[in-house]
Amino acid sequence: MEENKAKISCPIFQKQEFFIKDLTDSVNMAKNVQEKAGFAERIGEEADVLLSCVDHDSKRIDCKHCHFIANLRKKTANLIIKAKKL
Repeated sequence: MEENKAKISCPIFQKQEFFIKDLTDSVNMAKNVQEKAGFAERIGEEADVLLSCVDHDSKRIDCKHCHFIANLRKKTANLIIKAKKL
């Protein structure tokens, strides 16, 4: 079944999206929380690249969507990192 996905027309987002999806797959395949947390830290770093984008324009819908997605990924990565401490 084909998913109906919105596309963000930004080369920076597309590049980071590739890295983040790869790291997310690694988190999902990791066997223990320490390993998951290591990948989650890298996801946070990649999300920071999007959140600190020099081309960000708060009036563009693509930028708004990009920041929304990056913030969600950063929060999710932080939850995994916090779970390591438990």
